[in-house]
Amino acid sequence: MHPLLPSLIAAALYATATAYQAFCLIGRKAPQMRILLPLGMLALIAHISGLLMQMITPSGLVLDFFDAASLIAAAVIALTLLAGTRIPVTNLLLLLLPLGCLTVLLAQFAPAGTVQGINEQPGILMHILLSVLAYGMLTIAMFQSLLLLLQDHQLKHKHPSGLIKNFPPLQTMESLLFGFLWAGWLLLSLSLISGWLFLDDLFAQHLVHKTLLACVAWVIFAVLLWGRHQRGWRGHKAIRWTLAGFCLLMLAYFGSKLVREFILHI
Repeated sequence: MHPLLPSLIAAALYATATAYQAFCLIGRKAPQMRILLPLGMLALIAHISGLLMQMITPSGLVLDFFDAASLIAAAVIALTLLAGTRIPVTNLLLLLLPLGCLTVLLAQFAPAGTVQGINEQPGILMHILLSVLAYGMLTIAMFQSLLLLLQDHQLKHKHPSGLIKNFPPLQTMESLLFGFLWAGWLLLSLSLISGWLFLDDLFAQHLVHKTLLACVAWVIFAVLLWGRHQRGWRGHKAIRWTLAGFCLLMLAYFGSKLVREFILHI
């Protein structure tokens, strides 16, 4: 089967789930999980199926810029759907499902960059998996921080929208944010350790910028978590640190891939 078909199915299902959630938001009612979660799961299965068909080639694992974005989006949605069965995070799907729709289409139709097949040794694959999960979890934390910022702003100005009225209490939203940050930081730590163990040279010319920026992002998240534990940091300070760490992390990965694949062509 050509990867285009499952990718188009995934995009259509993501769009349908987004429209359903938006319709519920306009009607000021919570979406029914028995409708939203199956739509999201079917879209995710089609998304991953098409992506694997495109990435796994005879020359190895091909992970270009848009494939990587699509893979991380799939990981983010999978983690959110899984978490949504236990904790109140389904409002995040209103932001994440359109992201899944966009990235799955870009992976199919955007021009591919110059990228070589990846050596499929178990250690390298484990490093890639840990990196994707770390980026995914910290992406969820970033979106959670944006929703927390919106919720805080609307509550202070006393005009909560329909979306905000469906949110958990502010304290719960903040606790969820730091839960995602702890999980993402631990995964990022394991990713950096696995890179040091299994990559030939973590500070080689084509990796040095990625490594340094990822390490700086790791430090920022570590300081934020320390500040939360020792100083009780919360609110806008926590949100600013979260966004700063996320921007550095995305610049580390996607910035370096963008330059290498589309500017330097290496």
